[in-house]
Amino acid sequence: MHDSSRLPGPISALWEWQYRGACLGMDSAVFFHPDGERGSSRRKRDDGAKAICQRCPVINECREHALRTHEPYGVWGGMSEDERRTYHEHEARRLVSTSA
Repeated sequence: MHDSSRLPGPISALWEWQYRGACLGMDSAVFFHPDGERGSSRRKRDDGAKAICQRCPVINECREHALRTHEPYGVWGGMSEDERRTYHEHEARRLVSTSA
């Protein structure tokens, strides 16, 4: 017989915060730009999504998730794709400089 005490907890516990998000039930197009959208249209979409994030009770959990999983698309936790990419690049440089 297997020792079930060594099994991980329910996966839903890792995602439960999403049920409290301000974005719950909203059109995903608010947070994810269509292919090829650039410039002021994209900034306007990102700013609208970020405004929703700013009033969200789980903004920190959402941001942590997006950074931890390297979420490549959309606005998560008040951060755009470009902001997350910049964050990860900065972290990589910081790790390299502290290990040297």
